[in-house]
Amino acid sequence: MSIKSWLMPAITQHILSRENLLKARDKAEKRRRASGERHQVHYFHQVDDPYSALTASILPKFLSRYEVDLTAHVVGPPPDNAAPEREKLIDYSRRDAELVARHWGLKFDDPGRQPSAQRVQHVTERLVTAAENGNFVTQSGALSASLWDAPADDTLVASPITPQASAHMTAANALRIRLGHYLGATFYYGGEWYWGIDRLHHLERRLQELGAAYDGTTDPMFPPDPDLDREVPLVEPEPIDFFFSLRSPYSEIATFRVFKLAQRTGAQVRLRYVLPMVMRGLPVPPEKRRYISQDAAREAFALGIPFGRINDPVGRPTERGLAMIPYAERVGKGQEYLLSFMRGVWAEGIDAGSDRGLRKIVERCGLSWEVAGLALKDEGWRKVAEQNRQEMFAMGLWGVPSFKIGATVVWGQDRLWAVQQALLKGDA
Repeated sequence: MSIKSWLMPAITQHILSRENLLKARDKAEKRRRASGERHQVHYFHQVDDPYSALTASILPKFLSRYEVDLTAHVVGPPPDNAAPEREKLIDYSRRDAELVARHWGLKFDDPGRQPSAQRVQHVTERLVTAAENGNFVTQSGALSASLWDAPADDTLVASPITPQASAHMTAANALRIRLGHYLGATFYYGGEWYWGIDRLHHLERRLQELGAAYDGTTDPMFPPDPDLDREVPLVEPEPIDFFFSLRSPYSEIATFRVFKLAQRTGAQVRLRYVLPMVMRGLPVPPEKRRYISQDAAREAFALGIPFGRINDPVGRPTERGLAMIPYAERVGKGQEYLLSFMRGVWAEGIDAGSDRGLRKIVERCGLSWEVAGLALKDEGWRKVAEQNRQEMFAMGLWGVPSFKIGATVVWGQDRLWAVQQALLKGDA
């Protein structure tokens, strides 16, 4: 075992532990009280981002629930190294925002296109002015809606962006990077980031625990949808295509849950493994890696899923891990093996790049290490992984975990509610 493989699990277990997070929160609160400041929330808004439009629409309600000061910053799109498949991200964001809006009773209809550059520029100027005048919360919802409701043949003529707006966005982009993020629709409070309405419940719970909620506020506005907690046998349910990477922490969080959903409904889960982004030559900037690991730890804790003692399976460990899947599936142990691998590298610090580590992962789920040795020599999994990647891209997706059930195609472990709904309704 290398020194890195030996040290990494202990380091990540400390950094990503709940205890460490709570200590950091406690330090932030002590600093706030010592300074005499009110609770200060920063909100970063990307004008042409559908998730930002949804988030802007709920800001007044958020401020009516909590005794906080909100400072708005208008930012540009994420940098190229944080959005390697930008066009897919843009198109999917509109479709997903419409799905989320319908789920929560909000308003966003995907027009099938981005708003015109002239309209984006016009709204940007107005939102920057609102942010700097302290009127962002009251004006951003309507302004964002007007952006997406504009006709396709928009004839608006916008003048070049003003120096004031340009300076605001330059400073806002720099602040976002300095504080450790890359997306719009994000909240920053006391050293911690929260993305859009999907993660707002974490911020709300924190503010409630700090006594910052007004009387009568007890539950978050958008609580996570619970997983199916009972047996619901379905007649000939659609299969669930589960696209995942062995190096994706969100895939680890999704694995147990999607298998549990399938077991309770009788649906088949088809394992559609792909190589990790970094092993496909796609960059992952440090602020993105840092946020994803911290967010995944927070999500795992809320879901009761072991996580944090990590032995990063990038490179050889992932290749060896993927080579086992065809063998595991042939003997009916695909799900058991995947659960064992994910738990091993993401929660137990097992080095899957070593024979000792991979053997433990393999044997505890009922597979033969002797047969596994032969499977490691078979490179056929590479062709399957590439075929899966191509199919995922053809669906308009590029990241994992992703799911396809009938006509329903979604990305993210926080969209399992959509998979569940499609499965139970039988109208996917």
